Parts: sequence; structure tokens; C-alpha cells
Amino acid sequence: MEFRYSDKVQELEQRLRAFMDEHIYPNEARFAEELAAAEDRWQFVSPVIEELKPKAKAAGLWNLFLPESEHGAGLTNLEYAPLCEIMGRVGFAAEVFNCAAPDTGNMEVLARYATPEQQEQWLRPLLDGEIRSGFAMTEPAVASSDATNIESDIRREGDEYVINGRKWWTSGAGDPRCKILIFMGKTDTSAERHRQQSMILVPMDTPGVKVLRPLSVFGYDDAPHGHMEVDFDNVRVPASNLLLGEGRGFEIAQGRLGPGRIHHCMRTIGLAERALETMIDRVKDRVAFGKPLREQGVIREWIAESRMEIEQARLLTLKAAYMMDTVGNKVARSEIAMIKVVAPNIALKVVDRAIQAHGAAGVSQDTFLAKAWAGLRTLRLADGPDEVHRNTIAKIELAR
Repeated sequence: MEFRYSDKVQELEQRLRAFMDEHIYPNEARFAEELAAAEDRWQFVSPVIEELKPKAKAAGLWNLFLPESEHGAGLTNLEYAPLCEIMGRVGFAAEVFNCAAPDTGNMEVLARYATPEQQEQWLRPLLDGEIRSGFAMTEPAVASSDATNIESDIRREGDEYVINGRKWWTSGAGDPRCKILIFMGKTDTSAERHRQQSMILVPMDTPGVKVLRPLSVFGYDDAPHGHMEVDFDNVRVPASNLLLGEGRGFEIAQGRLGPGRIHHCMRTIGLAERALETMIDRVKDRVAFGKPLREQGVIREWIAESRMEIEQARLLTLKAAYMMDTVGNKVARSEIAMIKVVAPNIALKVVDRAIQAHGAAGVSQDTFLAKAWAGLRTLRLADGPDEVHRNTIAKIELAR
């Protein structure tokens, strides 16, 4: 591996850091205040984010995640890693640059698998940041850590598909700008286990699509984006809305989740880095038991452990990204699985130490730490729980 980033990436990194310093960090408080004051938080469209999007476009910091040069910046996974890490330092930052989940994964699906007509209708406005999207895969009635368990039904009737099922943790479905869902269900229960599933495009305004409730994450509901439970009752969409073909849903899911998992890890490292910086700022001057906290042995141990763990996680992330670029996601699946376990667990440790160093302030709304901890704990379940990834790693090792 070459550890030095190209001149192109270093230049993008400088511009991105400057943009964060000038526009993102100074607006964190305003973003939170405007959301808290909104008359209807579930219909809230952040003025800050909408004001900053054109500036990000003008700065050439738009769709950086997408490797296809005709749509994005033409960066590899390895080149995107340090940029994604920087965005991960602030919760809303990725959306400013049109690099937020689940839209990134959905845009990658549409760029790879959609027809030209589907791309024109849905990919183009997503790339332009005009709309948002959701990904309807997880179901409340089954153990969705095994995607072959899903029970939602996609049945062909003439020139339409009829969709029935209950989904939850459909991130983004609460946003008033969410116009399209990518829905995974079964088209043929008699087929081979991994060929039963298909994916289909479902506009949010289709009759029969009903958002039942938002799901909270340790008390945070993430309005207006939200994580929704959604019912699909005899939802009819044109047969042309199917992606790639019947029985290709599991294949699409695997292609989608690989980059999505590593993007989560990249952002997570940025969050851990910021938590460490915040902890150091906190302990520099505060005095307890007659001396500054920075001189307490336990605090120094926390700082050292955090630095070592972040560096380990970053190196594993970069290795996984490098392998995805050079040998493909399938060959790199052990590294992807490893970092999906390692990054959230390490970041949780770092954030937890930062919370402890802040005392009561660490669990309050006065820092980003409490919400960061809740989000990171959730990431140990999102895109597959730790145990599934560990099982994948073990199987590969045993086969080896």
C-alpha cells in the first residue's frame, strides 16, 4: 500500500477541511436550535443545509463518494476514505456534500443496476440533491441479520408488481423530501435460497405505502430523517420498476452494503478523532484533587489508548478500501467484515472515555458526545450485527 495520498486527494482534503471550518462547525448550534424550534420537526427542512449545498457544489465538494467520474468525483474507495472521515466529524455534514446515507448506497445501486429510464427519473434528482430516498429491507417479524429471512411479497400481476409487507428501520422515510424507496422482497419462494429476493423501486406517494411510526435510538428520533416502520398494503407499481431482474435482490444487496459498510466506518473514525480532541481540550485546564486532569495518570492512559485504537482502525479501514479497489468487494469481504466490527467498537470506547472526562456535561445536550454514543452503539447492529461479521471472518479463516 502507498500511504501517501495523491495530490488530487490532498487538495480535496484541504478544501474540505476549510469548508468545514468556515461553514459546518460554526453552524452546528444553529442547526440544533432551528430543529428544536421547528413547529413540526418531521416536516423540517434545515435552512442551514439547504444554504450550504450550493456552496459545496460551487467548491467542487459534491458527490465525492461516487467513483463513476461522469456522476461523481471519480475517486476510489481509498481516495474517498480521508474525505469521508472528515465529514463524519459532524452529524449533518455528509448531507451538505450529498454524501449521506442511505442516499449514497441507493445512488450506487441506481448507477450500477438501474435502466436509463430509472436513472433519469430517480438517480438524476438524487445526484442533484433535489430529493432524498430510503432503503426498505429490514423487517420486524424476522431476524433480518439473515437477509434471506425476509417475508415481504412482490408478486407479478400483468404489467404491475403487487407489494405486501412490513418494514422497519427504513432510514430516511420520515423526511418530507424522501420520494423513492428501494424495496426488497421475495418474488419466488420456490427458488434457490439466495435467488428468491428481488428489489423494486417504490415511490413514497404510491397508494398503500403508510409510514406507521418513527423508531427512536436511545431516545433520539433523528427527525426529520428518521428510522421508520412502514407498511406496504397491496402497493402496485409498474413492472418496469424492478431492478436488474427477478431473483437478483440478494446480489444487489451485497453490492450495496459493501461500500455502505466501509463508508460508515470512515465516518466513525472521524467521529472518534473529534471525540479524542474534545477530551483533550476538556482535560487541559480543569483541575481536580489539586492538579489539572491532564496530569492524572488515568486520563493519560485514556488518551494513549484512544490514539492507538484510532490509528489501528484507520489502517484497517484503508486496507479494506484498498482491497475493494484492487481485488473487489468479494475478495475483500473479510477485511470489510473486520472493520465493520472494529470501527464502531473502538469509536464507542473513545467516545465513552470522552464522556467520562466531561463528567455530567458528557451525558447532556451541551456536547455531541451522548448522541454520538447512541449512534455508534446502533452501528453495531446496522448493516449486519457484529456477530454476523465475526461469523463471516471465522468461516473465511477456517476455509483458509
